Amino acid sequence: MNVQALSMHRFLDYQGQAVASLPEWATLETLQGFYRDMVLTRVYDNKAVALQRTGKLGTYPSHLGSEAIGIAVGRSLRKDDVFIPYYRDMPAMWARGIAMEKNLQYWGGDERGSDFTLDDQHCHDLPFCVPIATQCTHAVGVAAALKIQGGHHAALVTCGDGATSKGDFLESINCAGAWNIPLVFVINNNQWAISVPRKLQCGAEYLSEKAKGAGIPGIAVDGNDIIAMYDVLMKSLDRARKGKGATLIEAISYRLGDHTTADDASRYRSEDELQQAWQYEPVKRLKAYLMSQNAWSDEEEKAWLAQCRETVEQAVKRYLDIAPQPPETAFDYLYEQPTEEIRAQRDAIIEKAMRMQGGHHG
Repeated sequence: MNVQALSMHRFLDYQGQAVASLPEWATLETLQGFYRDMVLTRVYDNKAVALQRTGKLGTYPSHLGSEAIGIAVGRSLRKDDVFIPYYRDMPAMWARGIAMEKNLQYWGGDERGSDFTLDDQHCHDLPFCVPIATQCTHAVGVAAALKIQGGHHAALVTCGDGATSKGDFLESINCAGAWNIPLVFVINNNQWAISVPRKLQCGAEYLSEKAKGAGIPGIAVDGNDIIAMYDVLMKSLDRARKGKGATLIEAISYRLGDHTTADDASRYRSEDELQQAWQYEPVKRLKAYLMSQNAWSDEEEKAWLAQCRETVEQAVKRYLDIAPQPPETAFDYLYEQPTEEIRAQRDAIIEKAMRMQGGHHG
C-alpha cells in the first residue's frame, strides 16, 4: 500500500511543508516542545535497544517511527483521563509523566515497572498490555465506568493494525457505539503486524472504515504528522468528554524497526520499502518545518541531543541501581489466596534465597 497516496487528515507533507492552514493552537513554541519530546523518546529508544543487545533488558518493542503518535496521545490527554496502552507506547506514557526507568523496569522483567505514581498520587492509567487487543475490552469497561461517574473524563486506548482483526477489538468498538461511552480508539497502523503486511490484514482501504459498523466516527490521519495527530485527538477527546461518544482514529505510520528485539524484519520486508518509509518519518518532518520557520537551528539540535543523552543515561542509571525484588513476590502478586502447595513452593524459594545469601534475605 502506498501510504502517501492515501487521502487522510494532514497539515504537513513529508517534506515538512504546510499543505493546509495550521490550527490556532499550533504555535511555534508548542511545536518546538513536540519536537523536543520526539527527539528525546527516539534517543531513549536507541538506548533501550542497546541495553537489550547487551543483556541488560529483556525483549523490547521499539517505537521507532511512531513518536508523533505517542507524543500526541500523551500530550492531548488530561491528567484525570485514563490511558489504556498497548506495548509500543513508551512515548505516550512518558508524556503522561511516567518515568523512563519505569519502562526499563517493565521490559527488564520487574513488575514494579507497572506501578505508576504521579505527583505522589496513584495513576489510573493501565499498564502495558502485551496480549493483542485485550486492552480494548478493558478500555470499554473503564470508559463505561467514567460515564457512570459522570465526571466528564475520557479514556483512550491504543492498538496496532493487527489488533483490528481480533474479536476483542471488534466487540469493543461495537460496545463503544451501542453504549455511547467516552472512549477514543487509536490504531497505530504501522503497516506490519509482525510479519503480516497491512495489505493482507484487511481488504478495506482504511482500517478506520470498521467504525461504520459500530456506529461511531472513523478518522484516518497521517500518523507521521504530529500536528494532525494532536488536532484530531484533541477534538475526539473533547467530543468524548462532552458525552457525544466514541471515536476511532487510524494513525497511518510505518514501523521503522523490527517488531521487537526478538524479530528480524529483513526476513519479510525489502530494504527498498524501508528506505522509502524513512522519507516520511515524523521527527525529520517536523524539524524541516521548524527550520523553515527559523524556529530551530543546528546549534539547538546539537545542544538538545546532548541533553537528551544525559537525561536517558540518568534514567538508565536509576534503573540499573534498583535492587531486585525478592523471588517470592512472583507468588505474592499472582495469588490472592494461595493453596498449601503454593505456600510450600514460596517457602522453599525463600529458604533457597537465604542459603544463597548466607542467611540474609529481603
